[in-house]
Amino acid sequence: MVKRVNWGEEFQFYYNSEGYWISMNKEGYYLTRGKDGDYQSFISANELFEKGRIEGKSIQEVWEEVEI
Repeated sequence: MVKRVNWGEEFQFYYNSEGYWISMNKEGYYLTRGKDGDYQSFISANELFEKGRIEGKSIQEVWEEVEI
């Protein structure tokens, strides 16, 4: 998944019925919550997956419960 985000792929997914979006542009990588646009920004895809938080948990911790 990290490789795919590094290649420029973007993902929309749902966790606990709430929508999220992983995206990137020339300035960085972003984890955005759909309902209010709240976002977290990172300098790399690796950092996003290590430090990005959803309900206090890392993306890796919640990934098994994610719906795409």
